[in-house]
Amino acid sequence: MDLHRTQQLLHQGLDRSQPREALILVLEAALELVSLPDNDFCWSSWTGQEQASAELLGLIATLRAGRVPERSSVAVLFAVTGPLQEVSLSSGWAQTFLKVADRFDEVAALLW
Repeated sequence: MDLHRTQQLLHQGLDRSQPREALILVLEAALELVSLPDNDFCWSSWTGQEQASAELLGLIATLRAGRVPERSSVAVLFAVTGPLQEVSLSSGWAQTFLKVADRFDEVAALLW
């Protein structure tokens, strides 16, 4: 599995002048992470990788269409004990999640 967007997000950072594009990058990184093989979704609200991907892809599509989703619909994904953290904890990428969630917090402060 290629984690190109995740690597870009964590090592190059965000373009703070374009918060919508930055949020797309954060969501694409999250999409890469939930698409890793052998993820365990049992503690998350998602039934599996397909449902997680569909939710993230829907948010990305909204942003690419020029609209900004409600903050709560995105923030809940990155919340403590939210679905992304639950998958990360049970799948072995909790530290990476925390870094991606920090980037989300940066974007949220700019966008909303």
